[in-house]
Amino acid sequence: MRSHTATMVDRIEDTSRADREAALADAGHNVFELASDDVAVDLLTDSGTGTMSNDQWAAMLQGDEAYAGSASFDDLAAAAEDVMGFQHIIPAHQGRGAENVLYGAVLSAGDTVLNNAHFDTTRAHVAANDATPVDCPVDGARDPDTDAPFKGNFSVERARRVVDDVGADAVPVVVLTITNNSMAGQPVSIENTREVAAFADDIDATFVIDACRFAENAHFVQQREPAYEHDSVAAIAREQLSYADACVMSGKKDGLVNVGGFVGLHDDGRLHEQCRQRGILYEGFSTYGGMSGRDMAAFAVGLREAVEPPYVAERVAQVQRLADALTDRDVPIYQPAGGHAVYIDANAALPHLPREQFPGQAFVCELYREGGVRAVELGRFAFPDTDRRDLVRLALPRRTYGPDHLDHVADTAAAVCERGTDVTGLEIVSEPELTELRHFSAALQPVA
Repeated sequence: MRSHTATMVDRIEDTSRADREAALADAGHNVFELASDDVAVDLLTDSGTGTMSNDQWAAMLQGDEAYAGSASFDDLAAAAEDVMGFQHIIPAHQGRGAENVLYGAVLSAGDTVLNNAHFDTTRAHVAANDATPVDCPVDGARDPDTDAPFKGNFSVERARRVVDDVGADAVPVVVLTITNNSMAGQPVSIENTREVAAFADDIDATFVIDACRFAENAHFVQQREPAYEHDSVAAIAREQLSYADACVMSGKKDGLVNVGGFVGLHDDGRLHEQCRQRGILYEGFSTYGGMSGRDMAAFAVGLREAVEPPYVAERVAQVQRLADALTDRDVPIYQPAGGHAVYIDANAALPHLPREQFPGQAFVCELYREGGVRAVELGRFAFPDTDRRDLVRLALPRRTYGPDHLDHVADTAAAVCERGTDVTGLEIVSEPELTELRHFSAALQPVA
């Protein structure tokens, strides 16, 4: 039985294939440029697109909108400490705002940042500070067919080789992303977290956890790491985060809200003050940081709800249901399914398209053209300087879609696969100077 009922509904507008063809052309074959009214099932992202609970809506009505000393900030800070263990937070309008605050404080030109796999905005913030992002995934992480339980883990062995090349002084930050979004949303074990913490301490680096999906990761630890099978998701989350010096948090994921984020720190030393001053400069005063009081109030409730067993178990199970539906229809996906999304393997689905014709983005466009489903490419188009597979992410907004929506998505993906060689590749017409973020705004066209 589902752990919740729906108390509000939002109508889905029906569009014709001709309408979608025209909308896609007008958008430059970039689904970020589509109007939401033209989308039937929107799986572009799970960031800030979910449904809030009645308790969150009730909290919003009591939000304290004071510029300084907001009681709603106190509620959020208390939730961050109770749920995540961080005694101090610097609020931001969302996760990338928090990244700007933290990485701008700890990075200098010429530095190297190690990560199990940088996501797009993280990679861009590192590059914007004239530093070099280096991914350190474990062996097998890029293999879509292996069934290892923690394919999101960080390879300390790989990281040590990088340190041997550049020197420990050039690596001020080590980042662990949980779950590992760029590696198909795969979880990270607590054993690996301890190893990374020890490695960061050994080279005197600040250990940062990207905690956007910390609750979903804790659920996987409970299910897959034997030492934690009897522990609660809440207890697992607190332990895993306790090993970090700092965290970057987007409330738009496991905060279960539509906006907000923060940098979390265990102490109020020099790094806290640096981040605090950058937060004031770029985000807002230290007791709101780009959020309204009502946003912070809902965020505080959402953090606590995210580690409740019925919620997180149902959340991950829904993702698995979509994975099963796609597998039943012979759509090639990355296995096993992650906690927030299913990733279609576009290289396997469209083997006739060379990588320079962006098979992942071609599959994204066909999903929309075929059934009004919006997804996102996380392959060579989104990450031009890496050798990742061309994956198509179907990110499920939290507490939003039902089984009929998932069946429609699976049927649509199957229809695209059945047309196979009829799908045309794409080429870039224009792109921004910051290529790390080109998938947000680049324009493409079908290859002649």
